[in-house]
Amino acid sequence: MPVVVVESPAKAKTINKYLGPDFTVLASYGHVRDLPPKDGSVDTDNGFAMQWEVAADSRKHIKAITDALKTDDTLILATDPDREGEAISWHLQEALASSLKKGKTVARVTFNAITKDAVTEAMKHPRQVDLPLVEAYLARRALDYLVGFTLSPVLWRKLPGAKSAGRVQSVCLRLIVEREQEIDAFRPQEYWTVKAVLQTRGARNTRRC
Repeated sequence: MPVVVVESPAKAKTINKYLGPDFTVLASYGHVRDLPPKDGSVDTDNGFAMQWEVAADSRKHIKAITDALKTDDTLILATDPDREGEAISWHLQEALASSLKKGKTVARVTFNAITKDAVTEAMKHPRQVDLPLVEAYLARRALDYLVGFTLSPVLWRKLPGAKSAGRVQSVCLRLIVEREQEIDAFRPQEYWTVKAVLQTRGARNTRRC
């Protein structure tokens, strides 16, 4: 019977009731992989290649899914329908690659409501993982890492007790500082605008300058 993976155990319990005993519904408990907190996890000199590792807390959840796939041939990724949910499905597919080689199939389904009708209807329309959406996530995560990994140590030294620097807040702060510097550097100067209407003697045309 198919193995269905959702993000939270509460959803897994509810969706299992909707789908019945013909499905095994498990939870990933959110993201299962992340970038190691060390220099070089995003290689800017090699096409922004990213190194991933399974989180320690996620290993038991990956094992539970792997064990279920030993007797089931279909993996249905039913994580949330947003960018992060798509990324979780992609991470699961990558982390479970060794368990999906022997004729097993992978499908992605999404639903916007946790109701029986929504869930059962979604199961009728499987698709593949949306790679453009995953790439949007990868760009966001790379920026998080590159900005945070570079700026956070500086922030901690200058402001003890401060939290990590973010990709959005840091850029916004930079724009604000630059604008304030422009305001401080501005020196008002008096100027005049002069307009004149000229007409040469005997000419029919009037010139303005």
